[in-house]
Amino acid sequence: MADVEVEVDRGRMRLTLNRPEKRNALSYEVQRLLSEALWDADNDRDVHSVILRGAGQDFCAGYDLAGAAPRDRDRNLRGASSIDDDIWQLERQQRFRMAIFDMHKPVIAQLHGRCLAGGTDIAFLSDMVIAADDAVIAFPPARDLGSLPNQMWLYHCGPQWAKRLLLTGDSITGKEAQEIGLVMKSVPADMLEAEVEGLADRLSMIDPDLLTTQKRVVNLGLELMGARTLQRLACENDARGHRAKAAETFRQNAAEKGLKEAFRERDGKFGDGRVRVNGPEIRDANGNLVED
Repeated sequence: MADVEVEVDRGRMRLTLNRPEKRNALSYEVQRLLSEALWDADNDRDVHSVILRGAGQDFCAGYDLAGAAPRDRDRNLRGASSIDDDIWQLERQQRFRMAIFDMHKPVIAQLHGRCLAGGTDIAFLSDMVIAADDAVIAFPPARDLGSLPNQMWLYHCGPQWAKRLLLTGDSITGKEAQEIGLVMKSVPADMLEAEVEGLADRLSMIDPDLLTTQKRVVNLGLELMGARTLQRLACENDARGHRAKAAETFRQNAAEKGLKEAFRERDGKFGDGRVRVNGPEIRDANGNLVED
């Protein structure tokens, strides 16, 4: 069973992250396969758009911290010991993800369940994001591990909400994400697939060359606002974050106690870790939001 399932049907390519047992975590290999499939879609005149989605309960829970790039032990290649090595490794994987932004045809991200950490990187590079109302969107590694190696939050929801969410790693629902512009649209979970497919139906009636002109002019506008340069700088910024004392502590905890326990210790003190977009954030003694 492929880690990335590819299906071409009625003018669209569906790319499904297919590692449900790992909550569709992004390994180096998954990102490579995803990039290859995206460029193949761009080269296929029968494909008008791409739908990016996840199998199982979640869209994507982040990067696979155990899924590093393969190493050739017979050659003296870069590791991650220096900050320049770290930046280089981050940029290498970023080139795979940037296919979403750089390809000529539109990409629709279909978010359900959890869209966390690296999952947000591929979602927000997409041209349109449609989420289930109850989807959970967050970048929890901001709490102790680093920054985003791709940064499109700023362009979607503006500086204040980008800071509110990234400074704390707190989560937002799909419904609330629509309210602040982080996603284009939110719908009930049982209507998500139909909503995305309906949009792809409409795109399939448009000449792909015209779809290209619309996507490219908007993305060029983003580039004029620095979006593409910011993606490269995001890798350097993430490497800087990896040198923080908190990141060193997380790595030690993960090595000694395992990733699951390291995550539990990190996130437990944040309670439910939720943001409230409208109204005051009143929390109980455990840090959980008190419902109105």
